[in-house]
Amino acid sequence: MKTLICDCNKTMPLDPAALAKALPPDAGDGLQTLHSTLCRREAGAFQRAAKSGDDLLVACTQESRLFLELNAETEGAPGVQERPIRFVNIRESGGWSKDAKQATPKIAALIAAAQLPPPDPVPTVSYRSGGRVLIIGDAAAAQRAAAMLADKLEVSLLLTRPGGEVTQQRDWPVHAGTVKSLRGWLGQFEVEWDSGNPIDLDLCTRCNACIEACPESAIDFSYQIDLGRCRSHRDCVRVCEAAGAIDFERGPQTMSETFDLVLDLGATPVLALHQPPQGYFRAGTDPDRLVDAVLQLREMSGEFEKPTFFQYRSKLCAHSRNERVGCNACVEVCSAQAISSLATEGGGIRVEPHLCVGCGACTTVCPSGALTYATPSPDHQGRRLRTLLQTYRRAGGAAPALLLHSQGAGSRRLNALGRAARVSPSVRGVPARVLPVDVWHTASVGLDLWLAAFAYGASDVWLLLTDEEAPDYRKALAAQAEVANALMEGLGAAGRVRLLLSRDDDDLARLDAALQAPPAAAATVPPASFAVQADKRATLELAIDHLLSQAPARADAIALPAAGSPFGSITVDTGKCTLCLACVGACPESALGDNPERPQLRFIEKNCVQCGLCEITCPEQAIRLQPRLWLADEGKARKQPRVLNEVEPYRCIRCGKPFGTLKAIEAMIVKLAGHAMFQGAAAERLRMCSDCRVIDIHTSTDELKITDIR
Repeated sequence: MKTLICDCNKTMPLDPAALAKALPPDAGDGLQTLHSTLCRREAGAFQRAAKSGDDLLVACTQESRLFLELNAETEGAPGVQERPIRFVNIRESGGWSKDAKQATPKIAALIAAAQLPPPDPVPTVSYRSGGRVLIIGDAAAAQRAAAMLADKLEVSLLLTRPGGEVTQQRDWPVHAGTVKSLRGWLGQFEVEWDSGNPIDLDLCTRCNACIEACPESAIDFSYQIDLGRCRSHRDCVRVCEAAGAIDFERGPQTMSETFDLVLDLGATPVLALHQPPQGYFRAGTDPDRLVDAVLQLREMSGEFEKPTFFQYRSKLCAHSRNERVGCNACVEVCSAQAISSLATEGGGIRVEPHLCVGCGACTTVCPSGALTYATPSPDHQGRRLRTLLQTYRRAGGAAPALLLHSQGAGSRRLNALGRAARVSPSVRGVPARVLPVDVWHTASVGLDLWLAAFAYGASDVWLLLTDEEAPDYRKALAAQAEVANALMEGLGAAGRVRLLLSRDDDDLARLDAALQAPPAAAATVPPASFAVQADKRATLELAIDHLLSQAPARADAIALPAAGSPFGSITVDTGKCTLCLACVGACPESALGDNPERPQLRFIEKNCVQCGLCEITCPEQAIRLQPRLWLADEGKARKQPRVLNEVEPYRCIRCGKPFGTLKAIEAMIVKLAGHAMFQGAAAERLRMCSDCRVIDIHTSTDELKITDIR
């Protein structure tokens, strides 16, 4: 791959020779030449590189559009469909920081990660919009928005309160009422509203006779009656007799209609979601947000696609069994309400891909790996982290800190910090040891990749959170960070996961100070050689095994927070447990098992995801969860089955064959003692094995028949 670097008019102290040396020979092509005005006077160098046909990486994101246009205009250069051009930001992310002279290892790492092959494509979700938009709000605001959209979209209005003025000319359908429900997504919104006003806007001719006739002025040019002012003179009904639009006897009616798009101008949002569905635009009473919404809405006719952000494997899901709910983490954390429970419909969950916005929080909190982030996949993201850290260390860097941030608000925040460092003496910018990693959403990277990063040699893992992250996401990430830090501390490792909250661009000084924090400790873990797996639990095991092998001192068990722990044991009250094995049938991960040879309850701790299904299923309430990581015998013990409870079997009173357990049989006899069906011989059969029970029933029946004959 050919890589072009530019010091942006000599504002960055780049060292081409050192960068080329830090990269593999086939990845350093082009780095020997340092440009200063690649986007202006030296644009010919880009065009020559474009015509070469080699894969091309340009270390500049500011002028990416210009370079793409240059590529299209360069004769002999492949089109971007045949040979995509990649871009990487080295300027705001480090080249303009106060310690830019020490940033060569970081810049080399960013270039190496940008040269990786792109992630595998994923299936897409399609939307089809015919351009039918419903504008919800008061008359003035709704009509102002309608005027800006009517030349591009098919507009309808829903006026949510009386007041204002509806235009005399009937340019678009006007409804009135209170929104009852709004469901769906782009191209498939279903809106229900209650219309309780006496004036039917469909029948109203806007002749204004009612306004003139009303003695209380309870009717205005919104053609709705203010029922708080109306004194039931009914003069309006008399003058509207021909049109018949006013009827005080008509009860509230529920209306329903479908739309492709919704523009919400109400002071209170109809959908109070942090991540509303595609096609729903919330502008409220803010004129700037209205302009932004209108500009987007005008382009929302046609067909659209987005990636399917997740993969779901129902066999691994620990959400429910037998209509009982265990792990509910994904349902609770989703701010788009895209995940619903199927506990009463066979078990598991359902993720509606049209509502999913790709935050990935569900995959982060999922303890079993049933939900996996797909854009990109964990193994691709793992290759990226490993490449960053390996290249950084190969170039001489020390104590690397990974800074995970979103491609949207997170990138804008870091770019603003980089620009501030360029012009302000008091702002230092992104430090040389901090490696920014842009992801679609910060919540999409969780415990498995954090621990893998530590195993690869990261000193710190920081998460930059902005207003993009819903409060529930921040809470979930904080809980996962507590688990990660408990594991790292228990393993004697220095690294820690830390959340950095930066709400707006005015907060740059605090963000700048936070990024200057020293490394967690000087000691680092020798880099691991494993590859991140597509399966979350497999990656966690590999990372923990590596960190455990390097642990200087550790306890036999690491206590973990109850919230969000994917590891743990269970304790069984043997005085209560009857070995009914209901917990075995409920366990979705095969952590609990029986022994066909004798009455035993066995447990493999490595498989336990702390879903709680065993605890809530146990009829005797004999099970309790115990969040922890068990490290006895170098961590091998947790991978082997162990016996949690064992009793002597109950023996059949007729043949002596063992069946069931003493406690279970005794409990059954006590519970059925007063039942009319289990008296006398029937009660004795409860003490027999299944074979002898059948024999005894038939023997008794034969004896009864002989007696009757006699």
